[in-house]
Amino acid sequence: MNTVLIERTFPSGRIFQIVQGDITQEQVDAIVNAANSRLQHGGGVARTIARRGGRVIQKESNAWVREHGPVSHADPAWTTGGKLPSRYVIHAVGPVWGDGDEDAKLAAAVAGSLRVAAQLGLASISLPAISTGIFGFPKERAAAVIFAAIAHDFAENPDSSVRQVRLVLYGQADVDAFLQAWQARGEGI
Repeated sequence: MNTVLIERTFPSGRIFQIVQGDITQEQVDAIVNAANSRLQHGGGVARTIARRGGRVIQKESNAWVREHGPVSHADPAWTTGGKLPSRYVIHAVGPVWGDGDEDAKLAAAVAGSLRVAAQLGLASISLPAISTGIFGFPKERAAAVIFAAIAHDFAENPDSSVRQVRLVLYGQADVDAFLQAWQARGEGI
């Protein structure tokens, strides 16, 4: 069962939550998959999402890449959720640590995910700690970038259809790092 650790409601009525749990169990309109540019879901969060969502996610991902080409940081792909409780999976390409310009690429992946969710007319979305697993992005640094990207979206798009944004953290190390980064921001995002 997923547990809300922090919740903040903004003047626009948009809600941000930090949650500990399993993103594949999220009962939201879309979850975000931390993907690679070819949408081959072979490891980390991507593998878990594809396994639990069923073959349709990889099949639709392959079709997306055939039609649109490799996915960029700023322009995520999307598929149905298959057997997952969410209707959609938004496939955001996070940066690999050491490739250069990582902060900007991570911010673009988060912003792009929120933009795609709004374009689909969705009300709720859950994101993982993009790039902090097998891509090696330092957790606390990623937290600061992700919080800033969400705060920017909330400020720039107060009327977005996306009313609830949940950041779902699986392991205790992620939880500790993100909560520490949250506290360091004072009021959070």
